[in-house]
Amino acid sequence: MTVEEMQRLVREGVPLAGAWGVEVLSFAQGEAVLRLPHHEDLLRPGGTVSGPALMGLADVAMWVALLSLTGGRDESLTASLSITFLRAPAPRAVIAEARVIKKGRTLSYGEVTLRAEGEDAPCAHVTTSWATNAKRA
Repeated sequence: MTVEEMQRLVREGVPLAGAWGVEVLSFAQGEAVLRLPHHEDLLRPGGTVSGPALMGLADVAMWVALLSLTGGRDESLTASLSITFLRAPAPRAVIAEARVIKKGRTLSYGEVTLRAEGEDAPCAHVTTSWATNAKRA
């Protein structure tokens, strides 16, 4: 699967990701890197990227990481998502680096690190678990 094909799958599967302009930069073997472009609509008072936008980006990034293990055929559903906000991100694009830690038959677990583009220090750390949807899988 190419980056362009994955991008199309993401925008079809999560239309909000398309509306926000989320970009798939890379993915392979349970890892994915996505980019959320800077949008004034996604800022909160004080000029930082809002928590809901960061959580949405992290959720989509983990889905792409899972899709990278299944050839684009993963219909898992988010079972939990816990985010720790470490610092206010600069008002610019945000990069999400997702990694599947365990891919199980019924439950998968992963983590996502979020950074403002161009910065080394993370602005948030996410842990998430995903349940296989037995009716659809």
